[in-house]
Amino acid sequence: MNDAAASAETTLRTPRERARAQTIADIVRLGRHHLATQGAAALSLRAVARDLGVVSSAVYRYVASRDELLTLLLVDAYNELGDAVDVAVNARPAGDFAGRFAALGRAVREWALREPARYGLLFGSPVPGYQAPAGQTTTPGTRVIYALVGILDAAYRAGALTAPERAAVVPPALAADLQSIRSGLGLAVPDNLIANGVLVWTSLFGAVSFEVFGQYGPDTFSARDELFEHHLGALAGVAGFTGK
Repeated sequence: MNDAAASAETTLRTPRERARAQTIADIVRLGRHHLATQGAAALSLRAVARDLGVVSSAVYRYVASRDELLTLLLVDAYNELGDAVDVAVNARPAGDFAGRFAALGRAVREWALREPARYGLLFGSPVPGYQAPAGQTTTPGTRVIYALVGILDAAYRAGALTAPERAAVVPPALAADLQSIRSGLGLAVPDNLIANGVLVWTSLFGAVSFEVFGQYGPDTFSARDELFEHHLGALAGVAGFTGK
């Protein structure tokens, strides 16, 4: 049990609260299994109840609907991915901004390849009829991008992030959006580097998605690790890391 789980358990003061938390954890665990074997669209609380060894009405006391189960699985996956990224990034020295960026990218890829069904739930096709509740999913769902933004901003403040020589001019209409992002997050990074950061973000997840979802085809690239490292190096250049 990790420190966060242990801390959460200590807040559950009664046997009933602990039993409820354990049952929900079991439901999520079985939901993960069904997600991997049946797919998100086929998730069924009745099937989860069967595997749990209880009648379906018992499960509904803990998870009210398939959509609520999907939300639990989303939050669970987002947080596990966020934890993996945090561990990888924090293992690098605070001033090694390019290294921290590379660690973030590798952690995303490693988690995605290890958990393709859960990655697909987060970043694949939407589940028909399901709308993720922003109040529950936005905070865990933005952990990775906030980690990336934090690395870029810290690098810029340290003089280790500069615009490439051929940086594109930011259109005035886009500048308003970037200013809103800068103000909301308290960033020092200028417009062109924020815009480049968005390209880095989408390209990183695009590269991971191509690999997870088999978009390269089975025979195009055998050196997948090397291809991804090449992508990371190119994206570090787009971001503007100077190596200082």
